[in-house]
Amino acid sequence: MSSSTTLPHSPLLPHLPHHSNPNLHFTRRSLLSLSTTLSLSSPLSSSSATTPPQPPPDTTITDRIFMDFSICPNYFLNRNLGDELALCADSEPLGRLVLGLYGNLVPLTVSNFKSMCTAPTNYSYKGTLVQKIFPGQFFLAGRQGRRDKGEVRPPVDLVRNTEAVDSRAFLLGHSRPGVVSLCLSENDDDDEIKLNPNYRNVEFLITTGPGPCPQLDSGNIVFGTVLEGMDVVTAIASIPTYKPGERIQQYNDFAQFLGDERAKNARAIWNKPLKTVYINDCGELKVTKPAFSPSLP
Repeated sequence: MSSSTTLPHSPLLPHLPHHSNPNLHFTRRSLLSLSTTLSLSSPLSSSSATTPPQPPPDTTITDRIFMDFSICPNYFLNRNLGDELALCADSEPLGRLVLGLYGNLVPLTVSNFKSMCTAPTNYSYKGTLVQKIFPGQFFLAGRQGRRDKGEVRPPVDLVRNTEAVDSRAFLLGHSRPGVVSLCLSENDDDDEIKLNPNYRNVEFLITTGPGPCPQLDSGNIVFGTVLEGMDVVTAIASIPTYKPGERIQQYNDFAQFLGDERAKNARAIWNKPLKTVYINDCGELKVTKPAFSPSLP
């Protein structure tokens, strides 16, 4: 004898002929069959809800750039090197970096960087300073400004980089040492410099490790990687920098909270290297038949 279950009328149940008995009687087997039918007839399925995977960013290395770094043993308080590095005749070489660039991913950023490395001395990275070093994280170079202070003066015909407002240019992260990135969020150029019609985003950073720098993600454009010379990156990262005392930092934080502009001016010298580190030469490395495999982001 099979047991039965009495169910009230429901719009989810199939229409059955009307009988005198107002209740519906189903066996357990009928209920199991009905629940299976309802689940199969659901309009949504897991396969239709999933989105196809996005292809990874194209990190094929299309170009190679070299940068030679040196230290000026004569440290000048005003840091004026001069356009021809006349004040740093006895430079001490640190070594060469070879950078691989992702020209397929961010072509404008790569093109401008190459132009800054191959332009005449007065309009290139050649002869400019490493502006700041953040120990265990990254260093900055290529700040726009006055050449007599070791800063960059971009060529007048340098294309304005519209990739700085394109979300697709920020797909890669700063996940390891040796990441080369166009510095946007960490750029502390003065407002009067940024408001200049000839202002261009040319400052760059290189991560030094040992760990990743997730705070740089989504704000700076990763456009290359260090192929050779990580020992040079490590040497630059080990150079001592100016660190204010704890009391000075507290005063500065309070002044910044009050909106005092002098707080920002005071912070400008924080993390400055205590040795004059500069790019004494740079340019493009030509390869007859490039056969570079994609590099990890």
